[in-house]
Amino acid sequence: MASADKRATVTLKDVATAVGISQSAASMALSNHPRISEATKEAVRAASARLGYVPNSAGRALRAGRSTSIAVVVPNTGQHVFGHPYFMHLLVGVTAEANTRDAALMVSTNPDETHGVAAYERVLRSQAASGAIVASASINDPNVNRMVDAALPVVLIGRFVHLPHAVSVGVDEIAGAAAITRHLVEDHGLTRIAHISGPLNHQTAVDRYEGFRTALAESGRPCTHTLAVGDFSEESGRLAARQVLDSMSDVQAIFAANDEMAYGAMLEIRSRGLRVPEDIALAGYDDFGVSRLTTPGITTVHVPAESLGQKAAAILFDLVDGTAPDPVHTVLPFDLVIRESCGSHPG
Repeated sequence: MASADKRATVTLKDVATAVGISQSAASMALSNHPRISEATKEAVRAASARLGYVPNSAGRALRAGRSTSIAVVVPNTGQHVFGHPYFMHLLVGVTAEANTRDAALMVSTNPDETHGVAAYERVLRSQAASGAIVASASINDPNVNRMVDAALPVVLIGRFVHLPHAVSVGVDEIAGAAAITRHLVEDHGLTRIAHISGPLNHQTAVDRYEGFRTALAESGRPCTHTLAVGDFSEESGRLAARQVLDSMSDVQAIFAANDEMAYGAMLEIRSRGLRVPEDIALAGYDDFGVSRLTTPGITTVHVPAESLGQKAAAILFDLVDGTAPDPVHTVLPFDLVIRESCGSHPG
């Protein structure tokens, strides 16, 4: 039993490190790929035997053209996941890629707020998935490290600065937030701006706040700002805007870290008899739907969530197949979408 447990902890990365080659080269060596020299193949086979490495059966099935399955792990409740536009767009992209590979897709969530590891454990223990995509994990979630260090191929959605060896896909949130802040300051001359951030134990919220502050500091203007923290929900945006309006009576603009919070802020602004954008300009982030449906429409940053899902899945299948490059963070482009809420008149 002890030797079996030891084998289960040995990964392809361990074999590659022992031989001194990349993980993808080790995978190709084990699959007898013609691009790999016989000497390297022999070295990889010897290291695999010495370390007790057991090749991923799912990867072999994929290379043989047989169907496989992948998992999307979201450490949150199903109600949150299937009720939030971000995850729906993300899953559309993942599903599109899975369909092209004739692969099944499983979504693993937590049953409630008190079971914070269930989404991870279900995938790690079942061994039903060839690989996993992890989305919306917090900075301090130790289970992300467990997933990355497991033998299961994993792609993370977002930026994880403490896991430079992990494979991940994301958007440059710092640059996106800086772009929309510069628009408020430079194009509209607004210098008293509040930021409603998401929970600051998530890298996305941290990066968007950093981009906001960086743009203010680099503007060369005497800008002042205040911070209120939400949880990316509409109600938290309204509560945060209430805090802002009570503490910063001369605020000229509010930049919320997502569109749902921006809409909540809009409701609070209007409840006080104030107008958007005439009295207070407003900007959001994500562009998943609500920003186009409000009057006025909300200026925002378009995040290509569907493309994020598709790209993450494509990279994951390559990891399972052993043809992916060495671990890297893939960055997809964002777009600044100007609408009326900031005082602009598009078109």
